[in-house]
Amino acid sequence: MKTLVLKKALTYFAIVFGMGFLLGTIRVLWLEPMLGTRVAELSEMPIMLVTMILAANFIMKRGQQLTKSVNALGVGMIALLLLLSIEFSVVLWLQNISFQQYLDSRDSVAFTAYIISLLLFMLMPYLVNRRA
Repeated sequence: MKTLVLKKALTYFAIVFGMGFLLGTIRVLWLEPMLGTRVAELSEMPIMLVTMILAANFIMKRGQQLTKSVNALGVGMIALLLLLSIEFSVVLWLQNISFQQYLDSRDSVAFTAYIISLLLFMLMPYLVNRRA
């Protein structure tokens, strides 16, 4: 069961991170200069939410099913840990800033939406599994 949870978490992470990387590149290179940071980041959120829902549906219904809610929560938690580890290490390295500088540079409205989206990312496999 642990292997299944890990495989599903890795797949979920890879799908959502891949879309986030693509959208993040578009946002930074084209949207932020035209619209500003807040609008650019907030405009990305609905697309990411749809990606999370579709990815969670895909991984939770594909292959062997998880019968316990705690396992579905484990998928989301592992995926979140992977996402935050990669995201912060890459962002901090690319921008050559400290974690505190990163936090200080964030728009408060967009950052609040980002935190909510991280919670949804973590919970989505559980929510999808519960509904099935």
